[in-house]
Amino acid sequence: MTTFEKFFAENPEQKEIYDKEYNDFLLSEFMLEQMEKQHISVRELAKKADVSPTVIQKLRSKDSQKVNLSTFTSVLRSLGYQIKLEKMPVLR
Repeated sequence: MTTFEKFFAENPEQKEIYDKEYNDFLLSEFMLEQMEKQHISVRELAKKADVSPTVIQKLRSKDSQKVNLSTFTSVLRSLGYQIKLEKMPVLR
């Protein structure tokens, strides 16, 4: 068992925090990557998604917990993506 795995085994509440923050980080990085690939600015994306530029800035700064799912879905759709749900294995 790695030190990383051992730490989370001994501190399950820290694992939950890590998972949440890591997912926020991934969403933000994905959006930034797509904006760069598509050469789209914050203002352009905000206009396409029908949201304020402040919302896009929150997502870019990994402050996504303050953005609701509907808004985030609109932003993703504007970048040409959609959210798909997938059943996860049971965590123990």
